[in-house]
Amino acid sequence: MTVDVLYETRAKATGGRDGKAETLSGSFNVKLATPKELGGAGGEGNNPEELFAAGYAACFIGALKFVGGQENIAVPADTSITSTVGIGPRSEGGFGLEVALEISLPGMEKSAAEDLVAKAHQVCPYSNATRNNIDVKLTVS
Repeated sequence: MTVDVLYETRAKATGGRDGKAETLSGSFNVKLATPKELGGAGGEGNNPEELFAAGYAACFIGALKFVGGQENIAVPADTSITSTVGIGPRSEGGFGLEVALEISLPGMEKSAAEDLVAKAHQVCPYSNATRNNIDVKLTVS
């Protein structure tokens, strides 16, 4: 599979889960902290799972808008997605992720919203990257 890259960005992390990450453009800079549940001290700072959850949710809304635009479907301005990302040991060894996206499309008829979500899941780059790799549960609320 090839990708016709239209945009790319670069980020640098130092110090691992207790370090920092930033884009090379300087537009984003975050302190990282390992959660207590993963053996860290917790405290101020974010972790890669939080960043992944935020990115997936935002990207999926973009996919909803893309599909909506193609099909002349008005995606509600107050559309929101709550993304839950879990991490833990895999039975095969190493660590794995699972994702649940709770999608809210206020004012849309439920079956139309579910159809839009299914189509967006086929075009969203995060969904394509995770497909057949991790469990992704989609719920339209």
